[in-house]
Amino acid sequence: MSAEPALPWSRPASGREPAAAALLAWLGDPDAPGLAVVTGSENCGKSQLLAWLIGHGTRPGTVSERRVHGFVPLPGQTVTTTAWMLGEQLSIAAGSPGALLAGLAADPRRTVIALPELHAAEQPGALAELALELAALDHVRVLVEVRSDTSWERELTAGPCARMDLDEPQWTDEGRRASWEADHPDRPAQQDPEPAEPLDLDDPASVCAADPWAVTTAYERSEESHGGLRAAWLRAGASLTREQPPAERALVLLAALGDAGDPRLPAALSSLAQDAPWSVVWQRVRGDVTPPWPGPVRSVAVGGGPLAGQLVVADHQGTVRVLDAESAAAVGRLPHSAPGARAVAEHGDGQVTVLDEHGRLHTQRAAEAAKQGGIAALLEDGPSPQDQLLDAVRDYTERQRESVTALTGGAGGRVVLGDAAGTVHVVAVGAEPRTAALHRGRVTAVAGTDLPVSAEGDTVLLLYTGGADGTVRAWAPHTDPMPEPLASRDCAVVAVAVTTVDGGPVLAIAWADGLVEHRVLEDDRLRTFRPGSQANALAFAAEGDLMVGTDEALVRLRQR
Repeated sequence: MSAEPALPWSRPASGREPAAAALLAWLGDPDAPGLAVVTGSENCGKSQLLAWLIGHGTRPGTVSERRVHGFVPLPGQTVTTTAWMLGEQLSIAAGSPGALLAGLAADPRRTVIALPELHAAEQPGALAELALELAALDHVRVLVEVRSDTSWERELTAGPCARMDLDEPQWTDEGRRASWEADHPDRPAQQDPEPAEPLDLDDPASVCAADPWAVTTAYERSEESHGGLRAAWLRAGASLTREQPPAERALVLLAALGDAGDPRLPAALSSLAQDAPWSVVWQRVRGDVTPPWPGPVRSVAVGGGPLAGQLVVADHQGTVRVLDAESAAAVGRLPHSAPGARAVAEHGDGQVTVLDEHGRLHTQRAAEAAKQGGIAALLEDGPSPQDQLLDAVRDYTERQRESVTALTGGAGGRVVLGDAAGTVHVVAVGAEPRTAALHRGRVTAVAGTDLPVSAEGDTVLLLYTGGADGTVRAWAPHTDPMPEPLASRDCAVVAVAVTTVDGGPVLAIAWADGLVEHRVLEDDRLRTFRPGSQANALAFAAEGDLMVGTDEALVRLRQR
């Protein structure tokens, strides 16, 4: 039997107790259809009933079976803006409806979504399709309000659903309705809001200072490019529509701006972003030609040794490209792809290892290391220390029961792995592997840095790991892990990167809801960035700049 709600629920308006009881029964019935449709004629009380359910179902302390996790009043909304709003509420980096569906499909927790007034939306047909796709997920419940006798109502109710027509008498208690109406005389009609200031969609200062939802609607209705601003806005809209100062909005817009637009825009947006915490050094965006966009980024590593000054970037198809770190211009590409690439590690000797989605490691040489000559070459006639390390890693992973899910490497004579059970492994030549169980569930990211500990140049390896459990943890393998997480949120960690600045660690974290954090751990300084879609990859350049890779762009950011 379900526990009683922590907070009392008031009675619904206009005698709708029978309808309210039916909605609560639908929420609590595990065998009920995933879609419920509340319909009826104009002004029959549909919106009032949903407002009652949403108002109570979103309060803290509401029991899980009555909880409403996300809702979007649909008048004037498009399918894209609806996805952005739901993504923000559900902690999903939903830059598009497809990203929202993918994020929900990957999270098995029960989710209830309410969509009032679909008939008044900007794109009701597309929103009806989205509602049906959401409701098809086993753990998602969708409640839609739509006016009766419309094509969208017929589309929604053509398949399995719980349909409630409020024009039918069984959904009203007439006695309670009469009592409620006597206690609530008609309220005066609300006055129309003042008209908004006109927008100049070609002016970056205008769009960065205006109501972001009005800008979004205007760009979606427009068929012009507006110098590239329209494409950039719609690409990063999930971030741009959040509450933020105009300077930070200009920064996000600049990071999403392609190279086909008005050449005056980058300078204008840079000027507008002067008060933002970051500046954009360069950005390579989907569709860019000079230099070309490197594709959807899954992982990025900063090169060392023969690859110094370069970036190693793996895309969604497992193609690994080498880019110039100063300009993102293409330098080369590894001969063999690794489909399903999840992480890439550069080892300091020109070799690169790619971890795929099945836990397999693929090592290739991206650049030749400098050859030794004379007697040194004769003495070193055998596998290099780095080759021995990679052989040890290969042998070690083949003996493990759990699939490898995270990887980082370097020139320090060790490789760090994370696995599906939450354990982190440090593999080095000539030493027993060190392991620590740091996460509940899959390790999603690992990063390490050599932290100076003495004036003589002694260092210790310091690791930072992220997990599907929404925590970031710190571990120095020569000692026990820290007992408490360094950071914790209600969404998974996607990527981490770490570097050392002035003798102290600086950590970057990418979360599944699209937030990127930059933390100076010595004094708790925090900077944030939201690119508008999930950041899949992070890396620090030698100068301390932060590389952020998404499905739409690769951006180099510099602290102001």
